[in-house]
Amino acid sequence: MNVIVSNKYDSLLDTLDIDILKKLNGVFPVEEIVSRFTNFYFNKMILDVTAIQDYQNIAVIQELSVNMDMNKIILLLDDSEIVNSPRYLSQLVSMGIYNFTRNVDAVKFLIDNPNSYKDVASYHQLNGVGSFEPFKATQSSSNNSSDETNSSGSGIALRVIGIKNMTEHAGSTTLTYLLKKQLATKYDVIAAEVDHNDFIYLNDKTLYHTTSTDLPAFIASHANHEVILVDLNDKGPVSSCNEVIYLIEPGLIKLNKLIRKDRKAFEKMKDKKLLLNRSVLSEMDVRDFEYESRSKVYFNIPYLDDKLDYHAILDELLIKMGFVRLESGEPEKGNKLFNIFK
Repeated sequence: MNVIVSNKYDSLLDTLDIDILKKLNGVFPVEEIVSRFTNFYFNKMILDVTAIQDYQNIAVIQELSVNMDMNKIILLLDDSEIVNSPRYLSQLVSMGIYNFTRNVDAVKFLIDNPNSYKDVASYHQLNGVGSFEPFKATQSSSNNSSDETNSSGSGIALRVIGIKNMTEHAGSTTLTYLLKKQLATKYDVIAAEVDHNDFIYLNDKTLYHTTSTDLPAFIASHANHEVILVDLNDKGPVSSCNEVIYLIEPGLIKLNKLIRKDRKAFEKMKDKKLLLNRSVLSEMDVRDFEYESRSKVYFNIPYLDDKLDYHAILDELLIKMGFVRLESGEPEKGNKLFNIFK
């Protein structure tokens, strides 16, 4: 069943021959849209852009994109000059918003045939004209997913992405390592582990160690890179990161430990980027998990072989996070499998 949030195009959306679970009409602050539908289960949301208060401000659309699954939202654009400008459309793509149209007749098609990046790549301006202006790192936005220009001259906004275990030992160190390897094919990326030093066993000189106290200074001294991944383990501070991924290993014992430790744990993660890691859950299982935990899963990652240099599932995650250069596909192979003796 689908949801419609309409304003200017209410009468046109009424003509759609689709199953409707809920419909709202009017102009709403983006925070209200997020709060109403974060834990509301629906197939697709058809969102009339004019129903979003201050929708011509792209930062408002960004707030929507980081708090809702944009794969489930079809954005019906209006005919205003700003919304139809190359810059605005490019910014939508930069934020991972691919299902947008100005044609009501195309909405029904997009419900069953959602766009991929390739379908909207022509709107994406990679020369800076359509670059998105991200939140500053000092704003500590936990979900910023922009991938554009910064003031350091590197051409890309520095993204400091923290990876934190919510269930005990949920795999933040290995996942940080795997993400770093995969990003390194297209981005200038380093990784740091906070308060632990398990990276030493991975034989990679672009993996660093720092402490909670020294993390801000470490980030400042490496700001010439495009991406810094920070393995926060179980207790590392998130304040120095402008994005944070929270890991849940969805095993029964670990989930019960988490709930016994803090019964409001999932309530506190309501607006966070929640990943299931080392997961054996099917798509249906994930929906059941979301329903029972009253949470929203950003991505579901199965067990991965850490000896491999490439995992297609991680490309899917990283592209969803805005790392669009990875769209070109799997890198060349040829490295040693175990890579132990160096």
